[in-house]
Amino acid sequence: MKVLVRGAGVAGLTLAHELATRGAEVTLVEKRLDIAGNASWQAGGMLAPWCERESAEETVLTLGRDAVDWWDAALPGHVSRRGTLVLASARDAGELDRFGRRTSGFRQLDASQIAALEPALDGRFRRGLYFAEEAHLDPRKALLSLRDKLRGMSARVEFGRSSAPASQDIEVDCTGSGDKRPELRGVRGEMLILRTHEISLARPVRLLHPRVSVYVVPRADNLFMVGATMIECDAEGPITARSTMELLGAAYALHPAFGEAELVETGVGVRPAFTDNLPRVERDGGNIRINGLYRHGFLLAPAMARRAADLILGSWSKGVCP
Repeated sequence: MKVLVRGAGVAGLTLAHELATRGAEVTLVEKRLDIAGNASWQAGGMLAPWCERESAEETVLTLGRDAVDWWDAALPGHVSRRGTLVLASARDAGELDRFGRRTSGFRQLDASQIAALEPALDGRFRRGLYFAEEAHLDPRKALLSLRDKLRGMSARVEFGRSSAPASQDIEVDCTGSGDKRPELRGVRGEMLILRTHEISLARPVRLLHPRVSVYVVPRADNLFMVGATMIECDAEGPITARSTMELLGAAYALHPAFGEAELVETGVGVRPAFTDNLPRVERDGGNIRINGLYRHGFLLAPAMARRAADLILGSWSKGVCP
């Protein structure tokens, strides 16, 4: 079966991988000249379904709890299974309690236990929540590795085009913000990448605050991704001064060493979302759409890929076009 997947963000790449693994003949096309620059490229890469339950429906936990295993199987060695640490300053202890009431799958930590997990934070926080089953990956390395793996599986991956090079049995639209349907809205996320040799973290840390909560995600080469705002708009322009100051201020509040860090990069990604902030796999005539991943791209893309692949290949095997 020949399947055309349009869009090389996390939705398109995970679907292409799922289909190719199941024996489909896959062509993946992307109008950009390469992967860099899309919303997936700016992501944090946190596989944190229990933490996301703080502001998301139970469906996000249900769909996302298997994402760590999917990524580990697809890209061995890319996933770091070291959990998520959630912290708040003493004056914001109420935010930590609120977070705990809305989530599950964690254990309470005191100051000594926080220091045991993250020695760099010794003496800085009295209490925390540790979600041991969560994980993270570097989204950029994951996207590039999926691209390369697909080519090694004999899938066609072509950039700088949006149409199929030959006739296909079915098309799947995974273009994200390229889908201009009115029921989709844009949610802008902004992030920074900092470099410092003065601090080391083993896992993502979420710092809670009544006004703006952020996460700090460690990456290789002494880099840290700090994100991310959620602004209800689809503007793709540069990061704002306010967001930059808020993100830098939060990083400094986590550890003063970030005050001397190099500001390596700023980024903006517009993430499509439906009204309920949940993703959908939809039939569009004889074709399929995957969209609405919102802020849960890497977490929920595997579940959407499996669902779409089941629909496409199951219907085809019965002689019925979706």
